[in-house]
Amino acid sequence: MTAENPDFTESTDFTAATGYGDPTVQPVPASVVAQVDAADATLSNPKTAVIALGSNLGNRLETLQGAVDALEDTPGVRVRAVSPVYETEPWGVAPGSQPSYFNAVVLVRTPLPPDALLERAQAIEEAYLRVRAERWGPRTIDVDIVAYQGVRSQDPALTLPHPRAHERAFVLVPWYDVDPAAELPGRGPVAELLRAIGTEGIRRRADVELRLPE
Repeated sequence: MTAENPDFTESTDFTAATGYGDPTVQPVPASVVAQVDAADATLSNPKTAVIALGSNLGNRLETLQGAVDALEDTPGVRVRAVSPVYETEPWGVAPGSQPSYFNAVVLVRTPLPPDALLERAQAIEEAYLRVRAERWGPRTIDVDIVAYQGVRSQDPALTLPHPRAHERAFVLVPWYDVDPAAELPGRGPVAELLRAIGTEGIRRRADVELRLPE
């Protein structure tokens, strides 16, 4: 992954840059940025991780916000940016067979190794009664580690980067929103990946938003 975008508070014209999407990026208050930067100073050699969130059961927005807050409450984890919310159709199932998803991407800074971050992500899923009864089944929450700094790993417990992230606009669009210079290790810039796959079926929900923890 490229160097971290130094200012997540700026709006990015995604339409102008790539031809797709909504140009608005959720603003981050300067006071919150200062708090996050101060917290970063207490971390030992922190790394940037990209985490994708998705929910299509229950109160989707409330569940996603709960996941964001739970990540921030994790010792050694600081939430740096939260994307806008997008609504998408479920992946890999017949149209209309499941409720639509709310999707978002969170950037975190943490000294935790990938396996420890995965353990926390799975604990959040379990807290929201995530059920893994079928591969493409509906779920209260997905908390997926998309990328961890520049790490590449074929560990079956946690493949990095996520092996299907390059195919999924519902991951790439919100990721681009919070880090326009992002690259998916082994696949290239997120902006170029989006040009290749398009953004059909990805709808920005301007009427809802996730709060960056204070």
